[in-house]
Amino acid sequence: MNERTLAIIKPDAMAARRAGAILSMIEEAGFRIRAMRLMRLTRAQAEGFYAVHREKPFFDSLCRFMTEGPVIVMVLEGEGAIQRWRELMGPTDPAKAPEGTVRKLYGTNIERNAVHGSDGPDTARFEVSYFFPGVELVE
Repeated sequence: MNERTLAIIKPDAMAARRAGAILSMIEEAGFRIRAMRLMRLTRAQAEGFYAVHREKPFFDSLCRFMTEGPVIVMVLEGEGAIQRWRELMGPTDPAKAPEGTVRKLYGTNIERNAVHGSDGPDTARFEVSYFFPGVELVE
């Protein structure tokens, strides 16, 4: 099934100048980029995006990290895009990620793991609309 998912290249990967390599991996994996923007999240944007984690002990640290530098947010589209992007990213902990995944190549720890991806269809709909509200995505 053709679907869309949100992807974020996080501040650690941006600071390490890995955005181009990650974008190449995305394109080589057959995803279509339907929307993309470079931005720097405000604290309020990070808190809103990660609101589901508000009560977790890592919430403050995560929000601080995600606001420390620019990010690239994008909408990826393709057959089974949500699962395929999660497989290309690898597990949250780069130490457990398989060779060749984005997080194995560019992540440094469980928080600074280079990229984000939606974990399911409902999350993808929320996340896409969070960063691209009212935007007609390129076909």
